[in-house]
Amino acid sequence: MWRAGVSYHVPAKIREARAGAVPATMPAGRAGPRRDRAGAKSTRPRRNDAIFRVHKPFCQAIRTHAVNRDAGRAATTLTETILTDPGHHSMRIAQISPLFEAVPPKLYGGTERVVYSLTEELVAMGHDVTLFASGDSVTSATLAPMRDQAIRLDPSVRDWVALYNRMVELIYRRKDEFDVLHFHIDYFPLSLFSRQNVPFLTTIHGRLDVAEFVEVFGTFRDAPFVSISDNQRKPIPHLNWVRTVLHGMPPHILTPQPVKQEYAAFLGRVSPEKGLDRAIHIAGKAGLKLKIAAKVDNADKEYYDTIIKPLIRDNAHVEFIGEINDQQKPAFLSGAHALIFPIDWPEPFGLVMIEAMACGTPVIAYRSGSVPEVIDDGVSGFIVGDEDEAVRAIGRLGELNRETVRATFDRRWTARRMAEDYVSVYEELAQPKRRLRAVGG
Repeated sequence: MWRAGVSYHVPAKIREARAGAVPATMPAGRAGPRRDRAGAKSTRPRRNDAIFRVHKPFCQAIRTHAVNRDAGRAATTLTETILTDPGHHSMRIAQISPLFEAVPPKLYGGTERVVYSLTEELVAMGHDVTLFASGDSVTSATLAPMRDQAIRLDPSVRDWVALYNRMVELIYRRKDEFDVLHFHIDYFPLSLFSRQNVPFLTTIHGRLDVAEFVEVFGTFRDAPFVSISDNQRKPIPHLNWVRTVLHGMPPHILTPQPVKQEYAAFLGRVSPEKGLDRAIHIAGKAGLKLKIAAKVDNADKEYYDTIIKPLIRDNAHVEFIGEINDQQKPAFLSGAHALIFPIDWPEPFGLVMIEAMACGTPVIAYRSGSVPEVIDDGVSGFIVGDEDEAVRAIGRLGELNRETVRATFDRRWTARRMAEDYVSVYEELAQPKRRLRAVGG
């Protein structure tokens, strides 16, 4: 049944193929940017209900009924999804990003970078996406700003937990606008959203080998979780893990550049678990210059001042560049013989590894966390166990082909592959739950 007054998505292929069926007097769409309820502009055009009614024979409405018990009463929520292709339908998706960095991050920021890549790809696939993030974010989705500025750039913030609690409540008030809500903010949404009926999921982006995390996530065993590597699950294997979805990124953001390889690279964050001191030792033993493009958080300043700074000061073959942005990364990574990734912790997913691959740069990484799931040993890099093995791996870099490294990225690590994996999860979660009725004997 087709309902008047409902806003429907018009697939581009149908608009183009059936353009001749639209009366000449029909408006072609209202001009001007769309605004989210919070006032944020979007570059996406408004929908035109009149045009869609002309083309309704070419689409099919899917009705999904869910029982809404939030207020203790039975109510019916109707979700209408329009099929654009056989086996594919457009969904109304909420992406909820952390607020510490803008989306995409202006400099360092792994989770927000993944949220950006996923959001942009979902929009490109025809989905109706709303991004809940800081107001300085840039997106082709509808932006719902939760505050004006990213937290890391705002020194006035004294209690970021209060900002997150406010964000979760504001999203809860809008939950019925979406077919699925996808959270990237750890445990903050779990208590509230486990008590409502709109499908939701949480991708856990951080480490789980902390006692408090085991306790809090373990309290919500029935909530649907996505891991970003299989290794990440080990501390809490009994959670309701619905899928592992490995990260991806747009293939055009970072590409190989025609520059000479003259150094080894370290990219990311200065901290003990990232192993910058080990990277300096490895490059020194191999006789390579090391260029460091990394940020120093306040929490790691003592490590930087007492351990790293003396190593840089006393070594003419080490250059500290500081944080770099996406525009600077292609030349930086392309100019490296290899990215050195000597981590000393179970990192759930090291995004810098696939950033290096995108530039055709092989990775020499310690066997820890997600590394064996990301590196194709002997193809896109080498997996090693200590500094001496890493030095020997540098001597074997001639065995690797940089074009093959980039081809591995294209095969495994694109944002489209990641988005398709997530859409599969969304569709499963959005399936109506069948109820069993007890029958008396």
